[in-house]
Amino acid sequence: MKGPSVNLVTFGYEDIPELILLSASVGWDYDEHEIRTMMKSGKIYGHKNEEGKVVSSAAIIPYDTSLASIGMVIVHEEYRGMGLGKIVTRACINTVSKDTAIMLIATEQGKPLYEKMGFSVVDCVHKYLCDHYIPVRSINKMDIEINTFSQEDVTQMIKLDEKAVGAKRSKFLVNRIEQAKECLVVKDSNGTIIGYGLSILGPINLILGPIVAPNFEIASLLIDELARNHQGRLRIDVPSGHEEFMLFLEQRGFYKVSQPPIMIMNAKQLPRRNGTLYGIAAQVFG
Repeated sequence: MKGPSVNLVTFGYEDIPELILLSASVGWDYDEHEIRTMMKSGKIYGHKNEEGKVVSSAAIIPYDTSLASIGMVIVHEEYRGMGLGKIVTRACINTVSKDTAIMLIATEQGKPLYEKMGFSVVDCVHKYLCDHYIPVRSINKMDIEINTFSQEDVTQMIKLDEKAVGAKRSKFLVNRIEQAKECLVVKDSNGTIIGYGLSILGPINLILGPIVAPNFEIASLLIDELARNHQGRLRIDVPSGHEEFMLFLEQRGFYKVSQPPIMIMNAKQLPRRNGTLYGIAAQVFG
């Protein structure tokens, strides 16, 4: 029996309202600002049916160097079983060279598909939510300053981020800073930037990330500065290996809701990182 007719397309800004509806159909909370940042930093592919309704999507965010991130892989419930998820993911993969490592953070439902396509699990992230943040009463600020970002900080931030993530991603980072509700930088006594943190206001959560810091104490300071005045829900996705930091989050009212796997293709492991990434930007961006 022949399935409904669909066309594979590259989405533009005019498709954002339909992409928001598709996202909402699976309980995800992408909004216009998040999707615009994706489009400015990469590409979103998907299918439209004969009426022009968006029924699938997948985004790829290429970094400056040989790494890219895939996310927002969604197929509308009425169009599942047609292989659309595989087609849109393949469309993303085909936009980068064969020697580019491609990472994604998988859902439980998507993991088998990605394994068939050649992705393998290399790590995980820890997804934390918080309904009411408990501010720190007093915290040792050490010999550092936490300041609001200024344009002259960008070059140092990009270098810091590259070592934390294992790949340079200047285009994405500039776009993410532009989107941020708040962007803070940590400077040592010499005025050198040693950490930074962003908050992104979404329709449901204030997303904390990326958080880059030389140790968990400074990462905790950044979280407290970004979260303490927010009345509402918070979210952060923490890379593995930061147990002390996760304990701090739990003491502040965060609770872990899932531990999705990080999968990679065209490489055996994630690029070498220096352990300073305490919160990722978002699952779509890595």
